Amino acid sequence: MSAVPLPPLPPAADDAYRPGGRSMADLADTEHRQLLELVDQVTDPTLAVERRREVQQVLTAMVSRHLSAEEQYLLPSARAALPDAAQRVDREIAADATLLTALKALGGPDDPTLADVAAQIRRHVTAVDALLVPLREVATDAELIRLGNRWVIAEEAAPTRPHPGTPATPPWNRIVEPAVGVVDKLRDAVTGRRTQLSDLTRRAQR
Repeated sequence: MSAVPLPPLPPAADDAYRPGGRSMADLADTEHRQLLELVDQVTDPTLAVERRREVQQVLTAMVSRHLSAEEQYLLPSARAALPDAAQRVDREIAADATLLTALKALGGPDDPTLADVAAQIRRHVTAVDALLVPLREVATDAELIRLGNRWVIAEEAAPTRPHPGTPATPPWNRIVEPAVGVVDKLRDAVTGRRTQLSDLTRRAQR
């Protein structure tokens, strides 16, 4: 089984070592399902406009964080570990920039370009899922968990707004995006913008 190149890590006692945490592949799967659920809600004309506006805020933040973590860890791992994956990864990086640009330009929930953004998110999920299948086969559980731990850290520091002009490949994205994320979080705190799924849950329970 091929090893997936990782950032410097503490040495493991042996090959059977299994760190704590969640697999990067499982995290990506979970977030992909959540994104698709939000897309269904934000494009549902039967929902109130204000509710769809709240969902759009959370969807935008989640996509921004998700793509940041994915470009820092999942796509580089796929490029390094999977034969002939380089062109597919390059296409995903380009598609990510297009999606972030569309998100940044998006108006309210009645914006006619919302349908195109929703289609881009659905396409993204399908394309990255296709990379995850072979990546699970060549990476060990320990490698995927270590990558998952770094994914979580990356998302915590990631931007919550779309920034299509920031670097999309390591090492610069791992340096620039946390700095941009700090500014985004300050703006979110000042404006009261919703950025987490839990924000929608709390709102619905009121």
